[in-house]
Amino acid sequence: MGTTKVTAPLIFAVTIATIGLFVNRFGRRNSMLIVNLLAIAGGCLMGFCKIAESFEMLILGRLVIGLFCGLCTGFVPMYIGEIAPTALRGAFGTLNQLGIVIGILVAQIFGLKIILGTKELWPLLLGFTIIPAILQCAALPFCPESPRFLLINRKEEESAKELLQRLWGTQDVAQDIQEMKDESIRMAQEKKVTVLEIFRAPSYRQPIIISIMLQLSQQLSGINAVFYYSTGIFKDAGVKEPIYATIGAGVVNTIFTVVSVFLVEKAGRRTLHLIGLGGMAFCSVLMTISLLLKDNYGWMSFICIGAILLFVAFFEIGPGPIPWFIVAELFGQGPRPAAMAVAGCSNWTSNFLVGLLFPSAAFYLGAYVFIVFTGFLVIFWIFTFFKVPETRGRTFEEITRAFEGQVPAGNRGEKGPIMEMNSIQPTKDTNV
Repeated sequence: MGTTKVTAPLIFAVTIATIGLFVNRFGRRNSMLIVNLLAIAGGCLMGFCKIAESFEMLILGRLVIGLFCGLCTGFVPMYIGEIAPTALRGAFGTLNQLGIVIGILVAQIFGLKIILGTKELWPLLLGFTIIPAILQCAALPFCPESPRFLLINRKEEESAKELLQRLWGTQDVAQDIQEMKDESIRMAQEKKVTVLEIFRAPSYRQPIIISIMLQLSQQLSGINAVFYYSTGIFKDAGVKEPIYATIGAGVVNTIFTVVSVFLVEKAGRRTLHLIGLGGMAFCSVLMTISLLLKDNYGWMSFICIGAILLFVAFFEIGPGPIPWFIVAELFGQGPRPAAMAVAGCSNWTSNFLVGLLFPSAAFYLGAYVFIVFTGFLVIFWIFTFFKVPETRGRTFEEITRAFEGQVPAGNRGEKGPIMEMNSIQPTKDTNV
């Protein structure tokens, strides 16, 4: 099972490259609806693998679920970002992470030996994967398509206007419609944006670097090393029932994601990300010290547990939710699918590498393994401080133009006034 922990993220990374093919052909909502078939198929394969006495079915089921998760990590943040009002885009985007952490917590609880974590019932636990997929299949037909997709990709202005009025509860959407129309004109003037074009075009280069670095800051922070092997870490810290401490970390994970929902539009993305990275760096040092001294001082075990819980809390304040939805904010309608593919691929590839390499690193480095993550966290904090702009309260058009303002005039595909990047840097005004 340890192998499947690290192979699934690799499947996610490979799959994410197909995001643009789905969302541009079928739309955002319909793409999410279609891929639920993969979740149902994967859940059935895993759920019936024991009855069939087939280990191959388990591996195949994990592969199919990996395909599903890889696609969804691109579809969902993109859809949420496009239907949410500008003033609430961050809070709505954080709901994606909230759904993920609730799923993790539910899986941890149901995986207890007193529930489904037994030799007889574990296939049922894996088969439960189909339940969220079935619920989504039932609910998504009642959800609207992205208004931005309808207007910019399908040229259905009236449908987009009606959807915005219904979604946002106001008749005054003229400014938003005009912003979409302007973006549609810009998109028509540009050639089709591919993954390669994302790296070649000067106007996309800085936002894609920021997107990749934020995704790496999430995975190379060490959070998944803690969750993949949390039971063993708690056991090393001297906890008698480490599985319950792991569930406690899952509870903290969920609570602080809820906190982030309410903070992200007040404090801003950049500020929360800096707080999260800084707090995690401090906690990783504290974890190292406590693990080194726990044999000499019994009370250090409690310090270690507290450091792990704080580490998880700081993660969900910033590095957990923000990298997923900020990618959708940094790009316009044309390059957004390709950007989500690149960012998601970097996220899941680094996830795979952490899961693969952490056990060996822990074996050779012992408690000092978390110092490696401290180094990464410091690097990402410095990068965020100097390079990541604040996007709170800004429209997609404003953010796109701000990045274009850094490109020499000869490289821009459009004439007109260009905002400077400092116009989307943090300000003293915290009102949206």
